[in-house]
Amino acid sequence: MSQAQRRRRYRHARGRHRLAEIRLLTAALVTLTAALLVVGALIPSVGPKPPPLAQGGLPAGARADGADGAGGADAPNSAASRGSSAAGADRCEISFVGDDVQEPAVTEAAGELYHDLPVPDRTGWVFAGWYADAASAASADQRARINGAHLVDCADGERTLHAAWQTPDAVRAADVRVPILMYHQFTAKPEGERGWLRLNYAYIGDFEDHIRYIAENEYYLPTWDELEAFIDGRLALPRKSVIVTDDDADSSWLELAAPIVERYQVLATSFVITSARTEATPNRFVLQRSHTHDMHRAGANGKGRMVNESAQVVAQDLQTSADILGAKEVIAYPFGHHNAVAEQGVRQAGFDLAVTVAGGTVHQGSDKLALPRVRIDYGMKLATVKAVLAQ
Repeated sequence: MSQAQRRRRYRHARGRHRLAEIRLLTAALVTLTAALLVVGALIPSVGPKPPPLAQGGLPAGARADGADGAGGADAPNSAASRGSSAAGADRCEISFVGDDVQEPAVTEAAGELYHDLPVPDRTGWVFAGWYADAASAASADQRARINGAHLVDCADGERTLHAAWQTPDAVRAADVRVPILMYHQFTAKPEGERGWLRLNYAYIGDFEDHIRYIAENEYYLPTWDELEAFIDGRLALPRKSVIVTDDDADSSWLELAAPIVERYQVLATSFVITSARTEATPNRFVLQRSHTHDMHRAGANGKGRMVNESAQVVAQDLQTSADILGAKEVIAYPFGHHNAVAEQGVRQAGFDLAVTVAGGTVHQGSDKLALPRVRIDYGMKLATVKAVLAQ
């Protein structure tokens, strides 16, 4: 079993476990609420009335974990926690065809993102993606290429995807560079925020311009397993490829930005500090991945904890984060700080990719534990982002 298959099995098992926990908790709350209502109707009240119950059986304004402010623990985050597992949706059997393709069929959930698409190997060739039909695969029509950024569109419970291939020479000649856009916080004020973190707060109108442009110009949105295969030279990506990321899962991301990526159906990754926030992913187009559990603070030397701890401590922290998120794949280093010991901890925890705050784009042969990104600051207009995407 490959590492990618192990990660998918880990993610799906965690998701099913989280979903079962949530369903049991919901059932218990509903039963308790009903019992209290019956008792309350039969026995006269001798004390102050309890607060009204909000949806889910909790007092209005309360949270399931007892916290009363944003940013603390809440519902677990996984695809299952928002009801997106194949078990609860219409199933679609996906089969794969093409030269030397021997991949077994997989079951996906109709109307959800693809999550189990393989990257096949063929001697002397580089895989160039799955396509909706044989003609599109033959022409490598990017508009018909399908990956984990697309929703499963399934007729009669089954669909066939067609493989495309390129020669290694053609892939090298294309010399594709993939920008990973890095956002942080957002503001609804066109004039921006004040203070020393002013540049962190992208104006939400600019962000929508960026995302609309990516959607309307049909940019390809690689998944993290695709990016890893691209770096290894096992997968060809289109020249018009881009990855959208946000660091910290700030409330402004959840309230202002996440609805925009959903509206335009642009896949984005939110790097979450799980000691501070464990809300379920806001919508199906947002992947939540690790920004560590409790490493996003200064260590002994004034730099991030990640470069002040042993590899074992780093690995334990990342495993805690993965258990909460229900996924591994990639982390974002807090403050961008990392060293050889931190990278060793990342490997020990079973992560294959890590992103930094260093500027640049990803290419074949990039260091998978030190991937560069393109920082998007306040005031960066669409023209600047267009220039980045055109590199």
